[in-house]
Amino acid sequence: MAIKKTSSKLSQTAVLKHIVKKCSSLSRKQQQQLGDVPKGHFAVYVGVNRSRYIVPVSFLSHPDFQRLLQQAEDEFGFDHNLGLTIPCEEQVFESLTTMLR
Repeated sequence: MAIKKTSSKLSQTAVLKHIVKKCSSLSRKQQQQLGDVPKGHFAVYVGVNRSRYIVPVSFLSHPDFQRLLQQAEDEFGFDHNLGLTIPCEEQVFESLTTMLR
């Protein structure tokens, strides 16, 4: 059983990395132009107003943040030119990120 969980966790990590890579290509271009994203962080866009947040890559390993990424994939897929967009209310996102810090 432990091997199966590890295997599942590894594949889930690979999927999450793929989501971030595919969805954040425009975001990376914007980051280079704006130059305000420190190393070890990435930009996401949240809510209907697409407010921009800078979050640490360490959030990628947290299950709650992974669920948000999965929702982003389900709603937007990989092929959109809007950067990595998180489909939740800003207040919910801020509350989650506060808990993760």
